[in-house]
Amino acid sequence: MSRPNNDFYQPVPGLEVPRFAGVASFMRLPQVKLEDADEVDIGLIGVPWDGGTTNRPGPRHGPRQMRDASAMIRKVHHHLKTEPFKLANVADIGDAPVNPADLMDALSRIEKFYDQVVAAGVRPLSAGGDHLCSLPILRSLGRARPVGMIQFDAHSDLWDSYFHGSKFTHGTPFARAIEEGVLDPRRTVQIGLRGGVYDWSDREFGERHGVTMIDIEEAIANGLDDTMKRARDIVGDDETYVTFDIDCLDPAFAPGTGTPEAGGFTTREAQAMLRQLRGLNIIGADVVEVSPPFDASGYTALAGVTMMFELLCIMAERV
Repeated sequence: MSRPNNDFYQPVPGLEVPRFAGVASFMRLPQVKLEDADEVDIGLIGVPWDGGTTNRPGPRHGPRQMRDASAMIRKVHHHLKTEPFKLANVADIGDAPVNPADLMDALSRIEKFYDQVVAAGVRPLSAGGDHLCSLPILRSLGRARPVGMIQFDAHSDLWDSYFHGSKFTHGTPFARAIEEGVLDPRRTVQIGLRGGVYDWSDREFGERHGVTMIDIEEAIANGLDDTMKRARDIVGDDETYVTFDIDCLDPAFAPGTGTPEAGGFTTREAQAMLRQLRGLNIIGADVVEVSPPFDASGYTALAGVTMMFELLCIMAERV
């Protein structure tokens, strides 16, 4: 790192430029082109694509609304006492290139972009997009060695296919990632699963490969502290990815998503769980499935960027 920490990128102060003014960027940080990001430790990235959506569309618009909502993010975490912008050099490095008309080409474009992110030594913290966006990111991060993962989600996303053999949807990314050898299933923990299912094939796939699948009822019954200790023990200190599907929250807190499921976590519970990832070797993370067309209040986007800030704080402590 060539930049002294007093010369890290900083958010535009809200007391100098009103939060409703100026160019929208993640957390009001400078926008830096990827080719100029060699001094960036953590890159905030948008993936404006929902080509894998099978229900309510709209997450392609998520990154733009989340950038706008992130104007409310400030410099210091009130509980952790973390000041992430002093600990790490953080910047908005733009959006991954996508192709809204060609699913396979979009996956290839996103993967190539994240290959460059990894090559630059930048740890990505991304805003989706639907959950299929996580697959090309994992391909880049897990190419040399499969990574572990902690997933907050109402759904396992371990299905084999949708609609007569479609292998690439937002319900299949982690089945593909395991099959491709970029995700270590025995170091993968899914937290908050709930809702009706078509059959048991996703659970059977997970059990067969050693994925730890924790229903929300189990998480609540055992307590969130014990649940997160179990997750930490499973992923250990090896490289770990964190993916946060906004539908892990109850629709009362996050109505703007494609596949809402009643009975989810509160925003406060989700924040408490993310804080317990402190100290883990997190090499990347994402928050996905924010769908602005179903988010009239803007609260879903605010919840999403709040979770991004929680993740940023714990990632910055271990850069």
